[in-house]
Amino acid sequence: MSPLSFWATTAEEREESFRLLREHDPVSWQHPLEGSLMPPQQQGIWAVVRHEDIVYVSKNPEIFSSAQGVQQEEVPGDILAAAESFLGMDAPEHSRLRRLVSAAFTPKQVAKIEDQIKNQAEQIVDDLLATGDCDFVEQVSKRLPMWTIYEMMGLDPAKREAAAAAADGMVSWADEDVAAGREPGQVLNESLVTLLSTGMEFAEHRRKNPANDLMTNLVQAEIDGEKLTDEEIGAFFVLLSVAGNDTTRNTITLTMKALCDFPEQRDLLLEDFEGRIDTAIEEFVRWVTPVMTFRRTVTQDTELRGRQISAGEWVVMFYSSGNRDESVFTDPHRFDVTRRPNPHVAFGGGGPHFCLGNMLAKTQLRAIFDQLLHRAPKLEVGEPSYLVGNFVRGVKSMPCRLG
Repeated sequence: MSPLSFWATTAEEREESFRLLREHDPVSWQHPLEGSLMPPQQQGIWAVVRHEDIVYVSKNPEIFSSAQGVQQEEVPGDILAAAESFLGMDAPEHSRLRRLVSAAFTPKQVAKIEDQIKNQAEQIVDDLLATGDCDFVEQVSKRLPMWTIYEMMGLDPAKREAAAAAADGMVSWADEDVAAGREPGQVLNESLVTLLSTGMEFAEHRRKNPANDLMTNLVQAEIDGEKLTDEEIGAFFVLLSVAGNDTTRNTITLTMKALCDFPEQRDLLLEDFEGRIDTAIEEFVRWVTPVMTFRRTVTQDTELRGRQISAGEWVVMFYSSGNRDESVFTDPHRFDVTRRPNPHVAFGGGGPHFCLGNMLAKTQLRAIFDQLLHRAPKLEVGEPSYLVGNFVRGVKSMPCRLG
Protein backbone atom coordinates (compact mmCIF):
# COMPACT_ATOMS: atom_id res chain seq x y z
CA MET A 1 0.00 0.00 0.00
CA SER A 2 2.91 2.36 0.54
CA PRO A 3 4.54 2.48 -2.95
CA LEU A 4 2.97 4.77 -5.53
CA SER A 5 3.18 1.78 -7.87
CA PHE A 6 0.46 0.11 -5.78
CA TRP A 7 -1.86 3.05 -6.52
CA ALA A 8 -0.95 2.93 -10.20
CA THR A 9 -2.60 -0.51 -10.46
CA THR A 10 -6.33 -0.95 -11.03
CA ALA A 11 -8.89 -1.17 -8.23
CA GLU A 12 -9.40 -4.83 -9.13
CA GLU A 13 -5.69 -5.55 -8.74
CA ARG A 14 -5.53 -3.69 -5.42
CA GLU A 15 -8.56 -5.60 -4.17
CA GLU A 16 -6.60 -8.86 -4.05
CA SER A 17 -4.21 -7.26 -1.52
CA PHE A 18 -7.15 -5.92 0.47
CA ARG A 19 -8.85 -9.33 0.44
CA LEU A 20 -5.77 -10.98 1.92
CA LEU A 21 -5.54 -8.29 4.60
CA ARG A 22 -9.24 -8.60 5.49
CA GLU A 23 -8.74 -12.31 5.94
CA HIS A 24 -5.36 -12.44 7.67
CA ASP A 25 -4.37 -9.00 9.00
CA PRO A 26 -7.32 -6.58 9.12
CA VAL A 27 -5.46 -3.92 11.12
CA SER A 28 -1.94 -3.96 9.68
CA TRP A 29 1.15 -1.80 10.05
CA GLN A 30 2.32 -0.29 6.75
CA HIS A 31 5.34 1.79 5.76
CA PRO A 32 4.85 5.54 5.20
CA LEU A 33 3.37 6.40 1.82
CA GLU A 34 5.73 7.30 -1.00
CA GLY A 35 5.40 10.78 -2.46
CA SER A 36 4.77 12.93 0.62
CA LEU A 37 5.55 16.62 0.35
CA MET A 38 7.81 16.59 3.42
CA PRO A 39 9.93 14.01 5.25
CA PRO A 40 7.69 11.49 7.04
CA GLN A 41 7.11 12.30 10.70
CA GLN A 42 5.42 8.94 11.22
CA GLN A 43 7.06 5.53 11.25
CA GLY A 44 4.08 4.21 9.29
CA ILE A 45 0.30 3.88 9.32
CA TRP A 46 -2.30 1.42 10.64
CA ALA A 47 -4.37 0.19 7.70
CA VAL A 48 -8.01 -0.57 8.58
CA VAL A 49 -9.65 -2.68 5.85
CA ARG A 50 -12.77 -4.32 7.33
CA HIS A 51 -16.19 -2.69 7.17
CA GLU A 52 -16.90 -3.14 10.88
CA ASP A 53 -13.66 -1.45 11.92
CA ILE A 54 -14.12 1.44 9.49
CA VAL A 55 -17.51 2.14 11.04
CA TYR A 56 -16.02 1.93 14.56
CA VAL A 57 -13.25 4.42 13.74
CA SER A 58 -15.74 6.75 12.04
CA LYS A 59 -18.12 6.78 15.00
CA ASN A 60 -15.50 7.38 17.70
CA PRO A 61 -13.97 10.77 16.87
CA GLU A 62 -12.86 11.33 20.47
CA ILE A 63 -10.31 8.51 19.92
CA PHE A 64 -9.73 8.89 16.19
CA SER A 65 -9.25 12.59 15.45
CA SER A 66 -9.57 14.44 12.15
CA ALA A 67 -7.95 17.63 13.39
CA GLN A 68 -4.42 16.72 12.24
CA GLY A 69 -5.41 15.96 8.66
CA VAL A 70 -7.32 13.31 6.72
CA GLN A 71 -4.93 12.31 3.94
CA GLN A 72 -2.06 9.84 4.08
CA GLU A 73 0.67 12.18 2.85
CA GLU A 74 2.71 14.36 5.16
CA VAL A 75 1.53 17.88 4.29
CA PRO A 76 2.54 21.18 5.98
CA GLY A 77 0.03 22.36 8.58
CA ASP A 78 -0.78 25.65 6.85
CA ILE A 79 -1.82 23.76 3.73
CA LEU A 80 -3.99 21.41 5.80
CA ALA A 81 -5.80 24.30 7.44
CA ALA A 82 -6.45 26.00 4.12
CA ALA A 83 -7.46 22.89 2.19
CA GLU A 84 -9.57 20.70 4.43
CA SER A 85 -12.09 23.05 6.08
CA PHE A 86 -14.27 21.12 8.55
CA LEU A 87 -13.05 17.76 7.17
CA GLY A 88 -9.93 18.42 9.22
CA MET A 89 -11.64 19.45 12.45
CA ASP A 90 -13.09 17.86 15.58
CA ALA A 91 -15.86 19.14 17.83
CA PRO A 92 -16.63 21.85 18.77
CA GLU A 93 -15.05 23.62 15.77
CA HIS A 94 -16.32 20.98 13.37
CA SER A 95 -19.85 21.17 14.74
CA ARG A 96 -19.96 24.97 14.52
CA LEU A 97 -18.72 25.20 10.95
CA ARG A 98 -20.74 22.26 9.67
CA ARG A 99 -23.89 23.72 11.24
CA LEU A 100 -23.32 27.03 9.46
CA VAL A 101 -23.02 25.47 6.01
CA SER A 102 -25.30 22.44 6.34
CA ALA A 103 -28.53 24.36 5.72
CA ALA A 104 -27.72 24.46 2.00
CA PHE A 105 -27.59 20.66 1.76
CA THR A 106 -30.77 19.52 3.49
CA PRO A 107 -33.22 17.38 1.47
CA LYS A 108 -35.57 20.39 1.35
CA GLN A 109 -32.89 22.66 -0.10
CA VAL A 110 -31.70 20.04 -2.60
CA ALA A 111 -35.32 19.53 -3.71
CA LYS A 112 -35.49 23.24 -4.57
CA ILE A 113 -32.73 22.86 -7.16
CA GLU A 114 -33.81 19.45 -8.47
CA ASP A 115 -35.36 20.95 -11.60
CA GLN A 116 -32.18 22.93 -12.19
CA ILE A 117 -30.12 19.73 -12.01
CA LYS A 118 -32.54 17.92 -14.34
CA ASN A 119 -32.22 20.75 -16.86
CA GLN A 120 -28.44 20.65 -16.61
CA ALA A 121 -28.40 16.88 -17.21
CA GLU A 122 -30.74 17.26 -20.19
CA GLN A 123 -28.53 19.93 -21.75
CA ILE A 124 -25.40 17.81 -21.24
CA VAL A 125 -26.99 14.84 -23.01
CA ASP A 126 -28.29 17.15 -25.78
CA ASP A 127 -24.68 18.18 -26.36
CA LEU A 128 -23.46 14.58 -26.19
CA LEU A 129 -25.94 13.48 -28.86
CA ALA A 130 -24.91 16.40 -31.05
CA THR A 131 -21.19 15.69 -30.58
CA GLY A 132 -21.17 11.93 -31.07
CA ASP A 133 -18.12 9.84 -30.21
CA CYS A 134 -16.02 11.66 -27.63
CA ASP A 135 -14.30 11.56 -24.23
CA PHE A 136 -17.07 10.75 -21.76
CA VAL A 137 -15.29 12.50 -18.86
CA GLU A 138 -14.88 15.77 -20.75
CA GLN A 139 -18.28 15.74 -22.44
CA VAL A 140 -20.51 14.35 -19.66
CA SER A 141 -19.30 13.48 -16.19
CA LYS A 142 -17.01 16.48 -15.68
CA ARG A 143 -19.70 18.98 -16.59
CA LEU A 144 -22.61 18.18 -14.29
CA PRO A 145 -20.99 18.46 -10.84
CA MET A 146 -19.05 21.59 -11.81
CA TRP A 147 -22.21 23.19 -13.20
CA THR A 148 -24.33 22.25 -10.17
CA ILE A 149 -21.86 23.26 -7.46
CA TYR A 150 -20.78 26.56 -8.96
CA GLU A 151 -24.37 27.44 -9.91
CA MET A 152 -25.34 26.85 -6.25
CA MET A 153 -22.46 29.04 -5.12
CA GLY A 154 -23.33 31.74 -7.67
CA LEU A 155 -19.80 31.79 -9.12
CA ASP A 156 -19.30 33.76 -12.32
CA PRO A 157 -19.41 31.24 -15.24
CA ALA A 158 -16.18 32.75 -16.59
CA LYS A 159 -14.32 31.57 -13.47
CA ARG A 160 -15.70 28.04 -13.26
CA GLU A 161 -13.32 26.22 -15.58
CA ALA A 162 -10.25 27.57 -13.77
CA ALA A 163 -11.73 26.68 -10.39
CA ALA A 164 -12.58 23.14 -11.54
CA ALA A 165 -9.07 22.67 -12.96
CA ALA A 166 -7.60 23.77 -9.64
CA ALA A 167 -9.89 21.31 -7.83
CA ASP A 168 -8.45 18.56 -10.03
CA GLY A 169 -4.94 19.57 -9.03
CA MET A 170 -5.80 19.27 -5.35
CA VAL A 171 -6.25 15.49 -5.67
CA SER A 172 -3.98 14.68 -8.62
CA TRP A 173 -0.68 16.38 -7.86
CA ALA A 174 1.13 13.01 -7.58
CA ASP A 175 0.14 12.03 -11.14
CA GLU A 176 2.95 12.65 -13.65
CA ASP A 177 0.56 13.49 -16.50
CA VAL A 178 -1.20 16.11 -14.42
CA ALA A 179 2.05 17.54 -13.05
CA ALA A 180 3.40 17.93 -16.61
CA GLY A 181 6.96 18.42 -15.43
CA ARG A 182 6.13 20.46 -12.33
CA GLU A 183 7.01 19.35 -8.82
CA PRO A 184 4.04 17.83 -6.96
CA GLY A 185 4.26 20.52 -4.29
CA GLN A 186 4.04 23.20 -6.96
CA VAL A 187 0.90 21.64 -8.43
CA LEU A 188 -0.76 21.45 -5.01
CA ASN A 189 0.27 24.98 -4.03
CA GLU A 190 -0.86 26.56 -7.29
CA SER A 191 -4.19 24.74 -7.12
CA LEU A 192 -4.78 25.72 -3.50
CA VAL A 193 -3.89 29.37 -4.05
CA THR A 194 -6.23 29.55 -7.05
CA LEU A 195 -9.18 28.12 -5.11
CA LEU A 196 -8.54 30.10 -1.93
CA SER A 197 -8.18 33.41 -3.73
CA THR A 198 -11.25 32.71 -5.87
CA GLY A 199 -13.32 31.83 -2.80
CA MET A 200 -12.18 34.77 -0.68
CA GLU A 201 -12.56 37.31 -3.48
CA PHE A 202 -16.01 35.94 -4.23
CA ALA A 203 -17.00 36.19 -0.56
CA GLU A 204 -15.93 39.83 -0.48
CA HIS A 205 -17.93 40.49 -3.65
CA ARG A 206 -21.07 38.92 -2.17
CA ARG A 207 -20.83 41.00 0.99
CA LYS A 208 -21.15 44.07 -1.18
CA ASN A 209 -23.44 42.53 -3.78
CA PRO A 210 -25.71 39.91 -2.14
CA ALA A 211 -27.73 37.53 -4.29
CA ASN A 212 -29.88 34.43 -3.92
CA ASP A 213 -27.03 31.91 -3.73
CA LEU A 214 -24.96 29.82 -1.34
CA MET A 215 -22.05 32.27 -1.10
CA THR A 216 -24.43 35.01 0.06
CA ASN A 217 -25.83 32.60 2.65
CA LEU A 218 -22.30 31.85 3.86
CA VAL A 219 -21.21 35.47 4.25
CA GLN A 220 -24.46 36.33 6.04
CA ALA A 221 -24.73 33.18 8.19
CA GLU A 222 -24.59 33.82 11.93
CA ILE A 223 -24.85 31.54 14.96
CA ASP A 224 -24.65 32.97 18.49
CA GLY A 225 -23.36 36.24 17.06
CA GLU A 226 -20.54 34.57 15.14
CA LYS A 227 -19.98 34.77 11.41
CA LEU A 228 -17.62 32.80 9.20
CA THR A 229 -14.23 34.43 8.61
CA ASP A 230 -12.85 34.98 5.10
CA GLU A 231 -10.34 32.20 5.75
CA GLU A 232 -13.12 29.78 6.77
CA ILE A 233 -15.17 30.65 3.71
CA GLY A 234 -12.11 30.28 1.47
CA ALA A 235 -11.32 26.85 2.95
CA PHE A 236 -14.94 25.77 2.53
CA PHE A 237 -14.85 26.89 -1.10
CA VAL A 238 -11.79 24.66 -1.57
CA LEU A 239 -13.55 21.71 0.09
CA LEU A 240 -16.76 22.18 -1.88
CA SER A 241 -14.87 22.50 -5.16
CA VAL A 242 -12.95 19.28 -4.57
CA ALA A 243 -15.68 17.21 -2.93
CA GLY A 244 -18.42 18.47 -5.21
CA ASN A 245 -16.49 18.04 -8.44
CA ASP A 246 -14.31 14.97 -8.20
CA THR A 247 -16.46 12.51 -6.31
CA THR A 248 -19.63 12.84 -8.38
CA ARG A 249 -17.69 13.08 -11.62
CA ASN A 250 -15.86 9.82 -11.03
CA THR A 251 -19.02 8.07 -9.82
CA ILE A 252 -20.79 9.04 -13.05
CA THR A 253 -17.83 7.87 -15.14
CA LEU A 254 -17.28 4.50 -13.49
CA THR A 255 -20.98 3.76 -13.12
CA MET A 256 -21.35 4.20 -16.88
CA LYS A 257 -18.46 1.75 -17.30
CA ALA A 258 -20.18 -0.75 -14.98
CA LEU A 259 -23.49 -0.44 -16.82
CA CYS A 260 -21.68 -1.22 -20.07
CA ASP A 261 -19.73 -4.11 -18.54
CA PHE A 262 -22.88 -5.60 -17.00
CA PRO A 263 -25.56 -5.02 -19.66
CA GLU A 264 -28.06 -7.23 -17.86
CA GLN A 265 -27.97 -4.77 -14.94
CA ARG A 266 -28.48 -1.88 -17.33
CA ASP A 267 -31.52 -3.66 -18.80
CA LEU A 268 -32.84 -4.44 -15.32
CA LEU A 269 -32.63 -0.81 -14.29
CA LEU A 270 -34.33 0.36 -17.48
CA GLU A 271 -37.20 -2.10 -16.97
CA ASP A 272 -38.34 -0.05 -13.96
CA PHE A 273 -36.15 3.04 -13.73
CA GLU A 274 -38.33 4.95 -11.28
CA GLY A 275 -38.81 1.92 -9.07
CA ARG A 276 -35.17 0.85 -8.98
CA ILE A 277 -33.02 3.96 -9.34
CA ASP A 278 -32.83 4.85 -5.63
CA THR A 279 -31.59 1.37 -4.74
CA ALA A 280 -29.31 1.37 -7.78
CA ILE A 281 -27.65 4.65 -6.76
CA GLU A 282 -26.50 3.07 -3.50
CA GLU A 283 -24.86 0.35 -5.57
CA PHE A 284 -23.32 2.93 -7.89
CA VAL A 285 -21.47 4.59 -5.02
CA ARG A 286 -20.53 1.28 -3.36
CA TRP A 287 -19.16 -0.09 -6.61
CA VAL A 288 -17.13 2.99 -7.46
CA THR A 289 -16.17 4.18 -3.95
CA PRO A 290 -14.86 7.51 -5.31
CA VAL A 291 -13.11 8.45 -2.05
CA MET A 292 -10.84 5.50 -1.33
CA THR A 293 -9.22 6.46 1.98
CA PHE A 294 -9.43 8.77 4.97
CA ARG A 295 -6.95 9.13 7.82
CA ARG A 296 -7.45 9.71 11.53
CA THR A 297 -4.90 10.45 14.28
CA VAL A 298 -5.21 8.50 17.52
CA THR A 299 -5.69 10.75 20.56
CA GLN A 300 -5.01 8.13 23.26
CA ASP A 301 -3.53 4.68 23.54
CA THR A 302 -6.17 2.26 22.30
CA GLU A 303 -6.74 -1.22 20.94
CA LEU A 304 -8.29 -2.16 17.61
CA ARG A 305 -8.86 -5.81 16.72
CA GLY A 306 -6.14 -6.87 19.13
CA ARG A 307 -3.58 -4.33 17.92
CA GLN A 308 -2.15 -1.89 20.44
CA ILE A 309 -2.17 1.58 18.87
CA SER A 310 -0.39 4.49 20.54
CA ALA A 311 -1.54 8.09 20.85
CA GLY A 312 -0.31 10.14 17.91
CA GLU A 313 -0.22 7.25 15.45
CA TRP A 314 -2.16 7.32 12.21
CA VAL A 315 -5.08 5.06 11.32
CA VAL A 316 -6.21 4.97 7.68
CA MET A 317 -9.65 3.69 6.70
CA PHE A 318 -9.68 1.97 3.32
CA TYR A 319 -13.24 2.47 2.12
CA SER A 320 -12.52 0.57 -1.10
CA SER A 321 -11.82 -2.52 0.96
CA GLY A 322 -14.74 -2.01 3.33
CA ASN A 323 -17.12 -1.89 0.38
CA ARG A 324 -15.93 -5.31 -0.80
CA ASP A 325 -16.02 -6.95 2.64
CA GLU A 326 -17.37 -10.48 2.20
CA SER A 327 -18.68 -10.56 5.76
CA VAL A 328 -21.07 -7.68 4.97
CA PHE A 329 -21.86 -7.91 1.24
CA THR A 330 -23.07 -11.06 -0.49
CA ASP A 331 -21.01 -11.60 -3.64
CA PRO A 332 -19.34 -8.17 -3.26
CA HIS A 333 -17.62 -8.31 -6.66
CA ARG A 334 -20.95 -8.43 -8.46
CA PHE A 335 -22.47 -5.16 -9.64
CA ASP A 336 -26.11 -5.48 -8.59
CA VAL A 337 -28.53 -2.56 -9.03
CA THR A 338 -31.08 -4.34 -6.81
CA ARG A 339 -28.66 -4.94 -3.91
CA ARG A 340 -30.44 -4.54 -0.60
CA PRO A 341 -29.44 -4.00 2.11
CA ASN A 342 -26.41 -2.01 1.04
CA PRO A 343 -24.64 -0.53 4.08
CA HIS A 344 -21.70 0.83 2.06
CA VAL A 345 -19.18 3.29 3.46
CA ALA A 346 -18.77 5.33 0.27
CA PHE A 347 -20.20 8.40 2.06
CA GLY A 348 -18.18 7.58 5.18
CA GLY A 349 -18.79 5.09 7.95
CA GLY A 350 -21.24 7.27 9.88
CA GLY A 351 -20.38 9.63 12.70
CA PRO A 352 -19.95 13.41 12.54
CA HIS A 353 -18.08 13.42 9.22
CA PHE A 354 -20.73 11.55 7.18
CA CYS A 355 -20.85 13.18 3.73
CA LEU A 356 -22.78 16.44 3.89
CA GLY A 357 -23.48 16.44 0.17
CA ASN A 358 -24.80 12.90 -0.19
CA MET A 359 -28.35 14.01 -1.08
CA LEU A 360 -27.03 16.41 -3.71
CA ALA A 361 -24.84 13.68 -5.24
CA LYS A 362 -27.77 11.25 -5.40
CA THR A 363 -29.94 13.87 -7.10
CA GLN A 364 -27.25 14.43 -9.73
CA LEU A 365 -26.79 10.69 -10.33
CA ARG A 366 -30.52 10.16 -10.73
CA ALA A 367 -30.80 13.04 -13.23
CA ILE A 368 -27.84 12.16 -15.43
CA PHE A 369 -28.59 8.43 -15.68
CA ASP A 370 -32.24 9.12 -16.42
CA GLN A 371 -31.05 11.10 -19.43
CA LEU A 372 -28.22 8.79 -20.50
CA LEU A 373 -30.10 5.50 -20.27
CA HIS A 374 -33.29 6.71 -21.92
CA ARG A 375 -31.84 8.98 -24.59
CA ALA A 376 -28.54 7.25 -25.40
CA PRO A 377 -29.51 3.58 -24.90
CA LYS A 378 -26.73 2.22 -27.14
CA LEU A 379 -23.94 4.28 -25.61
CA GLU A 380 -20.78 2.25 -25.00
CA VAL A 381 -17.54 3.25 -23.30
CA GLY A 382 -13.94 2.07 -23.58
CA GLU A 383 -11.23 1.59 -20.99
CA PRO A 384 -10.71 4.45 -18.53
CA SER A 385 -7.36 6.16 -18.06
CA TYR A 386 -6.93 6.32 -14.30
CA LEU A 387 -5.35 8.94 -12.09
CA VAL A 388 -2.47 7.77 -9.90
CA GLY A 389 -3.37 8.58 -6.29
CA ASN A 390 -4.50 7.08 -2.99
CA PHE A 391 -7.34 9.45 -2.13
CA VAL A 392 -9.83 9.81 -5.00
CA ARG A 393 -10.47 7.03 -7.52
CA GLY A 394 -10.06 9.39 -10.44
CA VAL A 395 -10.51 8.89 -14.17
CA LYS A 396 -8.67 11.25 -16.51
CA SER A 397 -10.44 10.17 -19.68
CA MET A 398 -12.72 7.43 -21.06
CA PRO A 399 -13.72 7.08 -24.72
CA CYS A 400 -17.38 6.67 -25.61
CA ARG A 401 -19.41 6.02 -28.76
CA LEU A 402 -23.12 6.40 -29.18
CA GLY A 403 -23.59 3.17 -31.15
